[in-house]
Amino acid sequence: MPLHVVVADAIRERIRSGDLPVGAPLPSESELSAQFGASRGPVRQALGQLRNEGLIETSQGRVPTVLGRPLAHSIDDFFSFSAWVQATGRLPGQHTLELAWRVPPAEVAAKLHLAASDRAVVVVRRRSIDGRPTMLERSWYVSEVGRRLFDFDPDEGSIFGALIERGVSLESGTHTIDAVAANVLDAEQLEVPLASPLLRVERLTSSASGRVVEYADDRYRTDRAKLAIRNSRSTSAVSRPSIARLAPEGLPA
Repeated sequence: MPLHVVVADAIRERIRSGDLPVGAPLPSESELSAQFGASRGPVRQALGQLRNEGLIETSQGRVPTVLGRPLAHSIDDFFSFSAWVQATGRLPGQHTLELAWRVPPAEVAAKLHLAASDRAVVVVRRRSIDGRPTMLERSWYVSEVGRRLFDFDPDEGSIFGALIERGVSLESGTHTIDAVAANVLDAEQLEVPLASPLLRVERLTSSASGRVVEYADDRYRTDRAKLAIRNSRSTSAVSRPSIARLAPEGLPA
């Protein structure tokens, strides 16, 4: 195994275990060279790899520091960003940019099986982890579901939790994952350059009766979230879907 891979794996494991917590400085290049019996070339390669993975932050003349450590999330739990973040012992946050009742774009209306003149409720929120912008959420709800959001403050927490408490059936979801370029709103709210690549998860949520009640377009910063899909020979692509996991802070699921 190349020496830079050995060094990167060892540091990555120290971050995973919490031995190197978030915000902690890494040993200097000379210290790492001594620890691994390596020249500075492989050490710099290893640090570059960890930087590209979003695990550490490096800058000219400063000691590299840890950005995050592993935190995995099943796509089956994408319904509640707040519940996911809270389950990991971290602080979820949300700021509502829009809550309105209006006619959706044609492509959204088609996904919700609405007529061209039907109105729906749209919610746009910036979601954060420990105060750091992580995801921009755009959700459209059919009227009979979305109207319940006007007696709930979306800044207070999970919309899905609020809807379930109000008797709304949210039974299943179908997810589509791709990459998109940040538009003006994405760039402003997620604090990234215009046209930066974002991880997008589109979701169609259905009730127990099979009625589509929500369409969501969630866009994540790629340095704070990534998707890993795990499957095995024992699972069938037809009978059982793969398990997809989202890991915030650019860490492996």
